[in-house]
Amino acid sequence: MMKVHICKDTEAMGKAAAALFIACVEEKPNAVLGLATGSTPIPTYSEMAKAYQTGVIDFSKVTTFNLDEYVGLAPTHEQSYRYFMETNLFKHINIPTESTHVLSGLAADPEAECGNYEAMIDAAGGIDLQILGLGNNGHIAFNEPADAFAATTHTVTLTESTIEANKRFFESADEVPRKAYTMGIGSIMKAKKIVLLANGAAKADAVAAMVEGPVTPQCPASILQFHPNVVVLVDEAAAAKLTK
Repeated sequence: MMKVHICKDTEAMGKAAAALFIACVEEKPNAVLGLATGSTPIPTYSEMAKAYQTGVIDFSKVTTFNLDEYVGLAPTHEQSYRYFMETNLFKHINIPTESTHVLSGLAADPEAECGNYEAMIDAAGGIDLQILGLGNNGHIAFNEPADAFAATTHTVTLTESTIEANKRFFESADEVPRKAYTMGIGSIMKAKKIVLLANGAAKADAVAAMVEGPVTPQCPASILQFHPNVVVLVDEAAAAKLTK
């Protein structure tokens, strides 16, 4: 079941999403959290850090798994997703480093890296709450529009539109890695609860397709219509093309 909440702005979205994470950890101190990168979840992570720093919540027993990572980037590279998570969340809360999991961009055996990641998520008991962003073309994680839904963690070749969207973080588009590791659609759908964030007019078409369009791998996020527990948090601009 998909519940859509229209928020005033990104700050309100961040507070609403953080409240869901805090509630999850309060209910289950050893919760397994699925995390994402990009500008959209930063307000959520800021609120989570604030909650820890003011004594509201304890993350010491939590385990995390990130959705994706660029192939070829070291964890110390400023554009790696491990670096992003350390900068924006992990160093601000009391989660042990060994409890945080991000795919290795330098893995010697990509197939083994992806298989081991799936096995680690399963061994942890699965993800209790997964945060997602939404691409302009309806992608979630790095699962791009395709002819079929990808089941498990895998290597993807990034589309030109995704490279274009991400080049702002690099010196030029040429520096954006062409491949990434990503959890598959099947991996994401196994999460017990999902919260998806989208803001801005550029996301309005993707939000409408995800919520009200047909379920199709051409809009990967549309599969979330079949998930039993999804909360969609959008601002007014991103919700502009919803009809219901």
